[in-house]
Parts: sequence; C-alpha cells; structure tokens
Amino acid sequence: MAYFDAASAAPLHPVARQALSAALDEGWADPARLYREGRRARLLLDAAREAAAECVRCRPDELVFTPSGTRAVHTGTAGALAGRRRVGRHLIVSAVEHSSVLHAAEAHEADGGSLTHVSVDRTGAVDPEAYAAALREDTALACLQSANHEVGTEQPVTRVAEACRAAGVPLLVDAAQSLGWGPVEGDWSLLAGSAHKWGGPSGVGLLVVRKGVRFAPQGAGDERESGRAPGFENLPAIVAAAASLRAVRAEAAAETARLRELTERIRARVPALVPDVEVVGDPVRRLPGVVTFSCLYVDGETLLHELDRAGFSVSSGSSCTSGTLTPSHVLKAMGVLSEGNVRVSLPSGTPAADVERFLEVLPGTVAAVRERLGAPAATEAVRAAGPDLVVDALGRRCPVPVIELAKVIGDVPVGGTVRVLSDDEAARLDIPAWCEMRGQEYVGEEPAERGTAYVVRRTG
Repeated sequence: MAYFDAASAAPLHPVARQALSAALDEGWADPARLYREGRRARLLLDAAREAAAECVRCRPDELVFTPSGTRAVHTGTAGALAGRRRVGRHLIVSAVEHSSVLHAAEAHEADGGSLTHVSVDRTGAVDPEAYAAALREDTALACLQSANHEVGTEQPVTRVAEACRAAGVPLLVDAAQSLGWGPVEGDWSLLAGSAHKWGGPSGVGLLVVRKGVRFAPQGAGDERESGRAPGFENLPAIVAAAASLRAVRAEAAAETARLRELTERIRARVPALVPDVEVVGDPVRRLPGVVTFSCLYVDGETLLHELDRAGFSVSSGSSCTSGTLTPSHVLKAMGVLSEGNVRVSLPSGTPAADVERFLEVLPGTVAAVRERLGAPAATEAVRAAGPDLVVDALGRRCPVPVIELAKVIGDVPVGGTVRVLSDDEAARLDIPAWCEMRGQEYVGEEPAERGTAYVVRRTG
C-alpha cells in the first residue's frame, strides 16, 4: 500500500519511535517536582524545548507545548486577541486558512468581534498588498498560514509580516504544513505547529509567542507551560516530537529535492495521461511533496475508493468526499475545479517506483469512474424558444450537473445559451471552471424557482 496523505498525518519517524520508547522509561515523572525522577523529567522537557526552539528559531522561553496543533492555534488566537483588546477587536485571516484558524475566527466574530477574509488568486496565494490594505487601526491580530494544507501553495509570509509590523499588528503564522521543511522566514509574532505533520506523534503541538507581544491566556489558569497549555505535559510524546523535528530537518535538503522532482513528475504527466484535468496550486512556490489536481466528470468519493482498492491512500477536497454538499473552502476560494479532486502528499522516503505505479493506475481508474457514471438515463433537457437550452439537474450532485452541461452544449448554436438548473453548491464552482477549461463563456447566475440557474454561452 502506498501512503500518499502525509499532509494529513506523516508516518511516525523512526527517531520519534526511538525517543518515545526511551522517554516512556525515563520521563514518566512530574517535571515540576524536585526529587530525582522529577528532575530527570524536567531535564528531558527542557532539552525538548531547546531542540524545538532551535528548529523554529525562537527563544526556548517563547515556546510552549500544547495538546495539539489546533489547540495551539486556538490558544494563540484567543490570547493575542485578548491581550490587544484595548486596540480593537478586528481580526484578519486569509480565505484559505486551516479550519482551526477559521473556527477560531468564527468564535471571535460570534463574540462580537469583527472579521476580514483576505481573498486569494487561482494559485491559492494572498496578495501582500491586499493583505496590507485590510489592516486597520483597530486590528488586533492577523493570521496567515505558511503553506496551504490542500494545494501546497506557499504564502508570502515575509512581505505580509513586514506590513503587519509597520502597522503594529502581530502576525500569527500557522506553520503546521511547512515546519518540517524549514523555519518560517519573516518578522512574525506568533507561530503554531503540529507534530504529526512532520513525523512526530499525534497529540503534540507547539505555540510560540515572541517576547513583547501582548498576550493574555484565556480560560482557567495553570502553572504549567507558562500558563498557556494547562494540564500535565505528555512528556514522552513531547520528547519524540522534538527529536523527530530535528531529524526531519537534518534530512530536509535531500528530501526536498527528491520529492520535488517526484511531484513535478506528477504535475507534468497527469494532464498528459488523463484528459480534462486541472492541476491546481502554485507551480513553483509550493511545498515539495504536495500536488493537487481535479478531474472533470468524476465523483471524488468513488475515485478515492477505487484508488484505495488499487493500493493508494490519497485525500480529496471534493464536496462528494467531505460529508457535506459544499466543496473545500480552499478550492472554493481559489475558484478552481473541485469535482474529482485528488491531493497527493508524499511522505519522506517515498519510492519513485510508487509514484510510477500511481501514474500507471490513475488513467484507467479515472476512465472507469467516468464510464460508470456516464450520462443519467433520463436527461431532462428541453428546448426553449430560440437558441437556448434548459438542463434540469435539480437534486443531482457533483459531477452530474457538469456532465449534463457537457452533453448538451453542442446542441445549441454558437452564441446560444444553456441554463443549468442545480441546487448543488459545487455547481457554483465547477460550472465556471468547466467553462474556462472548455473555452466557453460563463454568463453568470440567475434566480430560479428552485436552486440556481447557471448560464453558459457557447462560443465555439
């Protein structure tokens, strides 16, 4: 089985396994106690903090360990907002942040704060000038990921940090996806990370708050981890997390070059092997092991199941794999095709032979899924007066509305229109994306008695 979902959770690094086993024997006592076992545990905790701080490039007393990366984000966001409440209650996030950041932002807004989402381009990157324009006198905190978890696009953190520093606004960076590959550049103020993203054990996050940043921990107080992560430290897991971070950093240069070559191979060959595919994300400024593409006329859930049966573990941002009727907020913000979305994220050590086998299997798998879906038996398409066509796709889910559109676009003359009636939220994203891929004109949306009418004009 080839595991291609390292962006969700990387396999446990061998160094992490060794450190975890050793720390279970040596680090079980309370590091706050002064007897021998407690002092031994404290030494292990201090050493782990120093190792992690060295990798992050911060002071050890600026870094605390949390029970998860999500907890680090929530603690950092809440503490920074509370610490700067006199300045104001305005929060800025990008439209493609991890759900942990967006959930924290929603909680802030529900509590009476104001919120600005900064949009991204089709590669998934924010414009630093647009981000700077969103800063206000009452901005308490800005958040920006270092790299996107779904498409791998790296964000211009350094330039955004400069703008935030000039405005006197702290910048919190979610570095979960990138921290294993290198430190985050730029004059950021707070940083969050998650050990299971770089090959450490799950259940360990880290939060860095630079000296001089106004920060007020929320919730009940606790004497541990500077009051920012209450509860008894999971010392064996913390030791393993720090050890694995140091280990992957030592391997990063060689693995970056090797994995980047493998993902370049996927980016170049998938569109050549599989028709009607859109490769998404920045082609240059991206994480070395992540590549994402979307396939027209494909049910994402079925495609993932078929790839799993063929021996490949991948993930998807398609609406039909998420348990909801809406596509990934990342793909939606980028305005790219969402149906049949596949994210390949290669862990360190991935053999080139596994990638070659994936490229051999993928075309036949996509073709089989497309053939199985085919065209619905009863296509409710009726000609209107004049060169217009109405396709009723109400009640049908991704990718059926786009399949129906593709089937009938040739039935109208050049200049004629097709109105696709759909109540599937994914159609709002996938029909314009289909038009761009097919060179047709997307006219826009019109209200309908049920759902929405998406209007497409044939241009050729």
